Amino acid sequence: MPNKSKAKGNRFERQIVELCTIWDTKAVRAWGSNGRSLGMHEEVDVLIEDDFRVQAKCRKKLPMFLKPTEEVDCVVFKEDRGDVYIMMRFEDWLAERKRNG
Repeated sequence: MPNKSKAKGNRFERQIVELCTIWDTKAVRAWGSNGRSLGMHEEVDVLIEDDFRVQAKCRKKLPMFLKPTEEVDCVVFKEDRGDVYIMMRFEDWLAERKRNG
């Protein structure tokens, strides 16, 4: 019987590629979720437009404070003395990329 977590991850990677296709954006899923099949690091799950490397993570629930509301475009956050990160809705990112592409 296949690993349920692995199957869930594979579905999410396919969903990312499907969303890119809807937005007329080239995306390819790494065979076996291993970026080496794309000539990339093994952590790369999806390659968008030949230059944007994605590692896909699917969780049952995300912390509410990290999820952008409808009133904002993104959430920017960091650890104390750590790097700064951004979280935004994927389709908003795709739309912005298309506007600037």
